Amino acid sequence: MIALSVIALVGLVAAAWFTPVLSVRKVSVVGNVGVPSDEVLTTLAIQTGKPLLQVDVDAAARRVASIPKVDHARVERRYPSTVRVTVVERAPAVFYDTPEGTHLMDAGAVAYAIEPPPPGVPRLKVERPGLEDPVTVDALEVLTSMPPPLRAQVGEIAAGSISDIRVTLLDGRQLVWGSVENTERKSAIALPLLGQPGKVYDISSPDLVTVK
Repeated sequence: MIALSVIALVGLVAAAWFTPVLSVRKVSVVGNVGVPSDEVLTTLAIQTGKPLLQVDVDAAARRVASIPKVDHARVERRYPSTVRVTVVERAPAVFYDTPEGTHLMDAGAVAYAIEPPPPGVPRLKVERPGLEDPVTVDALEVLTSMPPPLRAQVGEIAAGSISDIRVTLLDGRQLVWGSVENTERKSAIALPLLGQPGKVYDISSPDLVTVK
């Protein structure tokens, strides 16, 4: 009896592997806004009519994630005949200017597009913006660690070195941040400090802040 059950199970698996009944008839793409569905489908490279069990969903997800604007993707089999692709796009944390144009960069320091920045995205000014640049990474850590009410006021974050990070607000006032060290404490200090009159707020040493 057990042997017959095993044989039957093997037969069902084999049938599912090869039968056109459980094959791809529809591919749905969700979550994408800036990446066209046609681009996702082309990169996905899954042919209709292919048995669902033969679809390598992990490899397909990696292909979709290779699109520059895509942070990551999930590909699922939905029986009896659908492949569902969920796309999570990169979100711009900053932009920086080059002779080629304005680059968008996400919070992980990945530059992924050359196009105008959305409203509210601050400018990054460092010598060598990029994932391998410690100055870039530290500047982004400072920015993303800020509480939303403070981050919403940032117009530019600039750094000449990892110990010389400066934040310019939309109204022109400046926060001298210093290094990424004690960023959480500096963020807590910055908001109430900005309630005082001044143009330059030095919080590089949170134990000895100055306002000019």
